[in-house]
Amino acid sequence: MCPVVTEEKIQEAKVFYQMHFRQNVFDEEGWRKVLEKYDGRLPIRIKAVPEGKIIPRGNVLFTVENTDPDFFWLTNYIETMLVQMWYPITVATISREFKKILAKHLKATSGSLEGLDIKLHDFGYRGVSSQESAALGGAAHLVNFCSTDTVAGLLMAQKYYGCQMAGFSIPAAEHSTIISWGRSREKDAFECLLDQFPSGPVAVVSDSYDIFKACKHIWGDKLKERVMERSEDSALIIRPDSGDPAETLLEVIKILEECFGCSLNSFNYKVLPSYLRIIQGDGIDLNSIDQILEKLSDEGWSAENVFFGCGSALLQKINRDTLNCAFKCSYVETNGKGMDVYKQPVTDPSKGSKRGRLSLRRNSDGLIETVEKGAGKPEEDMLVAVFENGSILQEYTLDEIRKAAQLSEEDLSPSQHNKEDRTLLEIHQKHIMNGVH
Repeated sequence: MCPVVTEEKIQEAKVFYQMHFRQNVFDEEGWRKVLEKYDGRLPIRIKAVPEGKIIPRGNVLFTVENTDPDFFWLTNYIETMLVQMWYPITVATISREFKKILAKHLKATSGSLEGLDIKLHDFGYRGVSSQESAALGGAAHLVNFCSTDTVAGLLMAQKYYGCQMAGFSIPAAEHSTIISWGRSREKDAFECLLDQFPSGPVAVVSDSYDIFKACKHIWGDKLKERVMERSEDSALIIRPDSGDPAETLLEVIKILEECFGCSLNSFNYKVLPSYLRIIQGDGIDLNSIDQILEKLSDEGWSAENVFFGCGSALLQKINRDTLNCAFKCSYVETNGKGMDVYKQPVTDPSKGSKRGRLSLRRNSDGLIETVEKGAGKPEEDMLVAVFENGSILQEYTLDEIRKAAQLSEEDLSPSQHNKEDRTLLEIHQKHIMNGVH
């Protein structure tokens, strides 16, 4: 049970809103009734789509209603907090779009999806606006991948979703740990990392001065034997971090091929030796990652060779309008008489809202749709009661959510990754907006 209203909070809010509005608008009596009648628990009911479920855009995701007519005003009070669900919903959706792109290229160039869940690393911790954002966004990414540096997301998954360790990382150099040696000792900096982490994978940022010289003359010459001593389980992962992502990555992989050679996989795509891989973490978004992988495959390289890291494009360069998330009133009762309500601005038809009591179902064609005006059948409703009168009725584990969000064969269809004159980012955003999942 979750009591959230106390006498202390009521008094605090009374003073605060008197100062804020400069007139008496705070409903002290109403909030005290919540305290007295429900012991401070909120008399509302929330029904929601099961977490991890893939729902086309434009459908109802959750409904909120008061369970006591005396507290008709309560639903609007919690709108601002609940509409903030747009953020993890959007991060999880974008992350899943990344996964679809990676899966398509990995399958096309290797015939396998092995390692897909570590192909996109969350680099977004330092780029978000707060610890709370890092936790919510970082946990949302973990629905699709288990590769992250955003510890706040791991802690959230641990605390609320029953997952002791939801994601993993590897030791990795940053620029400060390289440039502290001085430009003339870059080779010594690299070698120190190989000494410090003789087993297990290690990532080394290598563009502090000249990524191409570093790959050719340090990794591919002075430290070549040290690199070749490593194994698949202890791979050196070279990280470019500047320049045009596609051009830089292609040049780097060609230099590494010259120095270390490569082999052909069963699909006749080139693969670097198993002890050597690349991670591209600069300039990655839905558009660039598809372009990079397309160019690699055009040059005969398998997607097996590359990992990606994504920061702001994953956790920060989004807003509530990315997927048009909104919270609207659709039904009211006055003196026991119900009425369907909606908005339909003449100046912007796209802002029209749904009307009446809403439910979600899968229709006879297998498509998910919202049923308006209370016409839905309770036995068909996909919305599940998750909260009522202060009690949490339904919780999910991260394992359950990940299972619900798994990719299907449809997600790998080439038709979902077609090329047109518009940028790939626009294409993918169009698919998200139109509910193509």
